[in-house]
Amino acid sequence: MAIDWTKICKKYKGLWVGLKSDKKTVVASGRTVMEVMEKSQKKGYKYPLLFRVPTKILPYVGRF
Repeated sequence: MAIDWTKICKKYKGLWVGLKSDKKTVVASGRTVMEVMEKSQKKGYKYPLLFRVPTKILPYVGRF
């Protein structure tokens, strides 16, 4: 099933975010990976899923 990250992309544009294992809930955000990791660990999440939110949302058509 596809996950809708449009709200995350709008709110955290250009930042790194740390997500819970459900891949929907943002645990922490920041300008650097280290900042996100420190904030996540303070909240008790040792290994968040890290994601860099792009500044522009562009369509992609193609294959890997």
